[in-house]
Amino acid sequence: MTGGHLRLVVCGAGPAADIGRLLEIARGRSWTTSVTATTSALGFIDVAAVEEFSGQPVRTSYQHPPAEPRVLPDVDAVVVAPATYNTINKLASGIADTYPLTSVAELIGRGVPTVVVPFVNAALAARAPFRLSVAGLRDEGVRVVSGPGDGWEPHPPGAGGARQQVFPWQMAFDLARELAQRRAHR
Repeated sequence: MTGGHLRLVVCGAGPAADIGRLLEIARGRSWTTSVTATTSALGFIDVAAVEEFSGQPVRTSYQHPPAEPRVLPDVDAVVVAPATYNTINKLASGIADTYPLTSVAELIGRGVPTVVVPFVNAALAARAPFRLSVAGLRDEGVRVVSGPGDGWEPHPPGAGGARQQVFPWQMAFDLARELAQRRAHR
């Protein structure tokens, strides 16, 4: 697949400030992008720069009925990154109380390849709710990048700032593209 459309759902965590890296990677592979942000992610990202780069508005909430129907590009793959503890647990539990959660839940239900890259500390990742959520999402076919062998593990409590610089944006895109290619060849 030479190009496609990637939906990036960004949560409020340190690496969100660097989402431009993923947008550039996607553009370099001839993919278009759109960004959906949680309300807390807005404090981390430069909305105007993201909108200018992607050519799409950053969505954070449900759209009120427009005067004209809104046309969105078909989504070939979804990356949820950085995914917070709260978002992962809500998504796995079927809680869709925000636009970002509802949109990801629907895309998973439609079988759109989805990659989730958590940005959580090891203490939170050790909790049973998180472990069960990751297992549940994986059972649904979501590619959660977390743990030994995945190339990305939770960081020690208090060490998030140092890990932000090495957040695996390239890996997230490569996995999403690979899953989209597999789906296209079915």
